[in-house]
Amino acid sequence: MGALAGIKVIDFGQMVSAPFCAKLFSDYGADVVKVELPEGDAARRAGPFPQDIPHPEKSGLFFINNTNKRGITCDVTRAAGRDLFLRLIDWADVLIENHRPGQMRAWGLDHEQLLQRNPALVTIAITPFGQTGPYSA
Repeated sequence: MGALAGIKVIDFGQMVSAPFCAKLFSDYGADVVKVELPEGDAARRAGPFPQDIPHPEKSGLFFINNTNKRGITCDVTRAAGRDLFLRLIDWADVLIENHRPGQMRAWGLDHEQLLQRNPALVTIAITPFGQTGPYSA
């Protein structure tokens, strides 16, 4: 048990920023579910790897940012995957994502639409250069 026990978090991010943010929640006791697209988190393809042999189940970068989490694969571009994701939204207190600006909206999963489903949901969108402006994409 930790300070955030009882808090339910969806980690719908890739590489470092969103997964690390969600890791902080999990380290303090939150129940974190990592949602990966079918191709998997890009961090799975980044090293370091044991004996420098790339393998999606052995990435040090992926492991360090995803401890204390449960995980699922979910294709939000298909009806069944989208339904599964929306059921997770119903369950969650927090959604953390770091997709490029406009991607969540393109999937029909932007903040406004998710709030209609779960009005108490806190969404955290992390991008390297903000949601708008010349460097946002």
